[in-house]
Amino acid sequence: MNKDDAMVSRDAEPLSRRSFLKHSSLAAAGVAAVNFPFVLTTHAAADDPIRVGVIGCGGRGSGAVLDVLGAETKVIYPRTGYHTEDVKEGATLANKNVRVIALADAFPDRLNSCRQNLGRLGISVPNENCFTGFDGYRKLLAISEINYVILATPPHFRPVQLKAAIEAGKHVFVEKPVAVDGPGVRLVMEAGELAKKKGLGIAAGTQRRHLRSYNETIKRIQDGAIGELVYGRCYWNGGVIWVIERKPEWSDMEWQLRNWNYFTWLSGDHIVEQHVHNLDIMNWVIGTHPIKALAMGGRQARPNQNYGHIYDHFAVEYEYPNGVRMFSQCRQMDHCESKVEEAIVGLKGYSNCKDWIRFTGGQSWRYRDPDVNPYQAEHANLITSIRAGKPLNEAQAIAESTLTGIMGRESAYSGQSVEWEQALNSKMRLGPDNYEFGSLPFPKVAIPGEHQFS
Repeated sequence: MNKDDAMVSRDAEPLSRRSFLKHSSLAAAGVAAVNFPFVLTTHAAADDPIRVGVIGCGGRGSGAVLDVLGAETKVIYPRTGYHTEDVKEGATLANKNVRVIALADAFPDRLNSCRQNLGRLGISVPNENCFTGFDGYRKLLAISEINYVILATPPHFRPVQLKAAIEAGKHVFVEKPVAVDGPGVRLVMEAGELAKKKGLGIAAGTQRRHLRSYNETIKRIQDGAIGELVYGRCYWNGGVIWVIERKPEWSDMEWQLRNWNYFTWLSGDHIVEQHVHNLDIMNWVIGTHPIKALAMGGRQARPNQNYGHIYDHFAVEYEYPNGVRMFSQCRQMDHCESKVEEAIVGLKGYSNCKDWIRFTGGQSWRYRDPDVNPYQAEHANLITSIRAGKPLNEAQAIAESTLTGIMGRESAYSGQSVEWEQALNSKMRLGPDNYEFGSLPFPKVAIPGEHQFS
């Protein structure tokens, strides 16, 4: 399969301090959907089914399909903050009117594993609707009955596949991040605009945006509860995540695909793939994206090539409009202090962005109501917004949060400041020109002062 070069550039709109909180897509995307009840359908009558096609049947894809089904699951954390899901014994489906009718993955074993998990719930996906290989997603999208696509392939593939799904007239749930480079981000933005024209919905796997606690807290902050914002902080400092050791029979391409977290062309590095959750919250609460990043980072504790070539720590100072600063840390090292959180400081107080605000003078507010399962809510909110005739479209928000991570990565890799327009309009495309199982050179670790970002 050849690369898709249908990329567009987009000029970021200049925003004043007064206007960016009111008009930013980031501010709007997080709050709008959470008030809808769950309704099962798309453009049809209320009793018509959601017909799901899953592209990417690994851990997160398999988990996402269980979430849209409303299956009772057990959550598994394999050495990391990442969660996967498995069906509980005797589980039932809360969402009876959702049907999984097609699966696609590069690898037959991953597709079959997902298929078997669904079988435990009494869901049978026919052989003729199961597709493998790099072009399997196109065959799945050609099935006219599908009206809802779960897109959970490695991040490198998501921009092209998202655009193809929207062109095929499907609503899409796409995992985060949505790209690994500037050309990919621009394509996601283009897909988002096309979705608006076609009346299609796009939701992203930034599940914090679907928690009532975050929505209520951030709404209060944006309404002025802590006054003018001064600076923010966010962290994803955790341990080493899963690693796939190479088998002798695997080609370079197969191993890198199976071990995708550890290759920048596939994952974007962990500042993009994992830390995007926290960066997304900071963009949301501040109300816009940063204009500049200055970062440092390195690879100190990755022991061998099983861990690819990505860094294991980053520290970034982001500059937002009118001088607001945000300080970011992310680390994947065992036996170190863990911290996964966000914080924002204003002239009248500060908050964790999630469920409490502390005001100057000692008073405080805390969110105390029950919350939702955010992994199921992100699907529920998308489906309900479509049913209401106002499809949720998180493409711009997740594209901007993804590019925020890319700015930090490229600043650390190069040792130079990176500006928003530079990152957005970059022509540097990561990954091979053609996708085929065979040899693929092992990437070098980026060395600051040597690595060039263009």
